[in-house]
Amino acid sequence: MLKRERLLTISEMVNKKGILTVSEIIEQLNVSDMTVRRDLDELEKSGKLLRIHGGAQSLTYTLDQELSHTEKSVMQIKEKQQIAATAAQLINEGDTVFLGPGTTIELLASHLIHRKLRIITNNYAVFEVLAQAEVPEILLIGGDFRKNTGAFVGPITNDNLRKLKFTKSFISANGVHNEAISTYSTEEGEAQQIALNHSKNKYLLVDHQKFNRDDFYIFYQLHDFDLLITDPHIKPHVKDHYSQYVQIKLAESLENEL
Repeated sequence: MLKRERLLTISEMVNKKGILTVSEIIEQLNVSDMTVRRDLDELEKSGKLLRIHGGAQSLTYTLDQELSHTEKSVMQIKEKQQIAATAAQLINEGDTVFLGPGTTIELLASHLIHRKLRIITNNYAVFEVLAQAEVPEILLIGGDFRKNTGAFVGPITNDNLRKLKFTKSFISANGVHNEAISTYSTEEGEAQQIALNHSKNKYLLVDHQKFNRDDFYIFYQLHDFDLLITDPHIKPHVKDHYSQYVQIKLAESLENEL
């Protein structure tokens, strides 16, 4: 199979399935692991797909189907770890902090396990991380449980959030397109909107793959955030464009990286 034909086939496969692993491509096309990874890198550079851990994702997948918690947990891990570690530096002892849904936020929680903080969350995975630690005060906001993302949402969640005030809120999103911050679930978006509106300082944590992307429900405007933290792989022209709406901080490299 010629390279051009192979690239076209891979593009069609990933667009049809949404998420495709390297091993699936190897089996289908009978090519080497190295060849597949080179092809995926080339297709990403040409804007045909998104590279994720162990494979690739269609650019339009989140508009048609919500990714599960498991699927998100393997995407852009290094970048999310960098973002989480950088965000943790913004939190001071004694802060009252809201942590929203999302795998990046879960990684942030792991940096707070020995801090003297009051943490409120509707993210069950965040609660599990903190419940095993020494955080003095943890409040899990209940409600209707969304198994796909591990978030509590709905009227009970929203009513409780409206009664609280936060020093800082940290949230993520599925898409950042100009001013629009979007997610798949209207209910998750509504809960995050309330928490942000009740917070003194607002922080958006998104990896570079989330820019110039849309999802179903727009729940906030970019200019209303105090700071956006992303990873260093964001393209310079993309950073320049979004800097007109909000201050952007690039995550620092982790010490154990080569």
